[in-house]
Amino acid sequence: MLFYLFILGENMNEIKRVSYKIGDEELILETGLMAKQTNGTVYAQFGGSAIIATVCASGEAKEGLDYVPLTVDYNEKYYAAGKIPGGFIKREGRPKDKEILVSRLIDRPMRPLFDIAFGRDIQIVPTCVSTDQVNPPDILSVIASSAAVHISDIPFNGPIAAVRVGYIDGEYVLNPTYEEIEKGDLEIVVAGTKDGFTMVEGGANEVSEELMLGALAKAEEFIKVMCKLQDDLRELVGKEKLPLAPLEVALENKEAMLSEAYAKMETACFVKGKMERREAISKVKAALKEKYAEQLEDETQAKLFASLFEEMEYKILRKSILDKSLRVDGRSPTDIRHISCEIDLLPRPHGSALFTRGETQALVVTTLGTSLDEQVYDDIDGDRSENFILHYNFPPYSVGEVGRMGTGRREIGHGNLARRSLEAMMPSREEFPYTVRVVSEIMESNGSSSMASVCGGTLSMLAAGVPMKKPVAGIAMGLITEGSADNPYERYAVLSDILGEEDHLGDMDFKVAGTEDGITGFQMDIKIAGVTTEIMTKALSQAKDARLHILNIMNKTISKPASSISKYAPKIESMKIDVDKIGALIGPGGKTVKGISALYGVTINTDDDGTVTIYGKTAAATEDAKRAVKGIVEDPEVGFIYNGTVKRIMDFGAFVEILPGKEGLCHISKFSRSKINAVSDVVKEGQQIPVKLLEIDKMGRLNLSYIDAIEEQEKK
Repeated sequence: MLFYLFILGENMNEIKRVSYKIGDEELILETGLMAKQTNGTVYAQFGGSAIIATVCASGEAKEGLDYVPLTVDYNEKYYAAGKIPGGFIKREGRPKDKEILVSRLIDRPMRPLFDIAFGRDIQIVPTCVSTDQVNPPDILSVIASSAAVHISDIPFNGPIAAVRVGYIDGEYVLNPTYEEIEKGDLEIVVAGTKDGFTMVEGGANEVSEELMLGALAKAEEFIKVMCKLQDDLRELVGKEKLPLAPLEVALENKEAMLSEAYAKMETACFVKGKMERREAISKVKAALKEKYAEQLEDETQAKLFASLFEEMEYKILRKSILDKSLRVDGRSPTDIRHISCEIDLLPRPHGSALFTRGETQALVVTTLGTSLDEQVYDDIDGDRSENFILHYNFPPYSVGEVGRMGTGRREIGHGNLARRSLEAMMPSREEFPYTVRVVSEIMESNGSSSMASVCGGTLSMLAAGVPMKKPVAGIAMGLITEGSADNPYERYAVLSDILGEEDHLGDMDFKVAGTEDGITGFQMDIKIAGVTTEIMTKALSQAKDARLHILNIMNKTISKPASSISKYAPKIESMKIDVDKIGALIGPGGKTVKGISALYGVTINTDDDGTVTIYGKTAAATEDAKRAVKGIVEDPEVGFIYNGTVKRIMDFGAFVEILPGKEGLCHISKFSRSKINAVSDVVKEGQQIPVKLLEIDKMGRLNLSYIDAIEEQEKK
């Protein structure tokens, strides 16, 4: 049900609002109050979360652009959550990873719907100005951004809308809260127009293809409603769209160029090997360029000439696939490139793997750390930490180019996808109390390096001894379509394991990761107006076949975690103690726990619930420290070896403190198997020594043995 509210201000400027009831809350889209110098502004609110989305376009168009000059800069203000930024400088700084990921969430479904011929720079700035820390603001940001463009004078083939779908206790839940997301087996974000899906991404706990398709069906209903809501707002306040600025100049001698080059391009496009294929195409291009050198001195003619070659490559690739089921590297639509897997390549890292699929190669390295190495986040969603970290690096040499090294939006986006795909199969903190960092270094790239990172990440972690629940593999699916005015999908082909050319010249990039039993991660981007459920069904089925094929190859290299972790990794022991014993372990001013840490060279972390975690450089040091902790927090136990302190030396033996305030007698006969003249010949007052508790007599006295403890330790 839609509700409209009209408000008149002092200057008779109308504030226009449309709303839609979702559960107990209203989703509100409003314009006319703020940021009136933009091309379009929308204030969006749902519950306690609010977004101000603005869009501006530059004043002049640039002719001959072959891309949409769009930037999306989502930003979150700490005041939105009633927080002050941490750190020395109390102001928001460079975009955080989350802000970049949400910017991509907005950019990807919207970008295909702008017309290249508009030619102007476009900047969308969604700002989160309020958050209730219950409802995630990202979905609201997508809807607000689309609405701002839709009501503006910028040409746009939208609107688009987005929705998050969860699957909790056997039921689909639209736009779940943070708490509900944590409980669910599926978290999927779907964006699209009223005619089809334009983006899908998310993670899952081994869900079936059928369950995912059901989520898409639920999403489709909501997206149509949200698109209608934006249409209604545009009817109230929509501006007349600005004209496009198509390039009026045509390429001279185009037909002659096509006649001379097309047959040569058909041969060049099917040369085996990415670099060899690029070189063959470049030679055809260079020869023709030399012939028409005088004409191509003109900058516009040069741009049109470059576009002609891309157009030829586009037609040749797509025609071959649709007519002959033949791809440029000789494969059929369902064929997977050759795969090889290697593990333990690097001598010192805790785990390493090299995953190669065709001309895409990822060197993936796993490092094990302690809880002190966890990734800590301080943002408007609240403070939190994560013990599984995945970083993705895409250096320019991976595609044979020279360029800037660093971390950009691509690296953050691809790394997040790979991490999300593996996360569901990671062990719990209780089962494996390590911080796990996985780094994927892309050595070569020709199609889906993010999915290669998923495969390599699995191999690397298993080699490092991480007890993953199941191995995970990933694959990238593509799409080639040909249609008519009546049916845009009259002919289509779904491609398994796409090449870089098929991603660039195709209509879809759909990445699917999972185990042999279900899907764990996915991301879909398209370059057309939308895709149908039929296409999604076929793509998911084909992706499952490909995934199982890859897992079979990976399992031949390693299918279970290594029996032990690397000798270079930290050794971690975890134990539970009574909460009322925490004080005894810590000691006055932390004296006791600091003393144990210093003595054995370990780090000891104590949680409020009584969980004690000990991190040591060696297994022996960690085990000795654990014994010391147990000695403090547990009642004296016969047969246990304690690390005690010699308090007093007597003629007949020595009194040794084994627990705070608890002493026992180590008789002179228990210091050696042979006779000794004096206890002081063996130990000194204040010295720490191992002693074994032999018995607790009827009077509660503790009888200890030094020699028994020494002999038992030597046996180990």
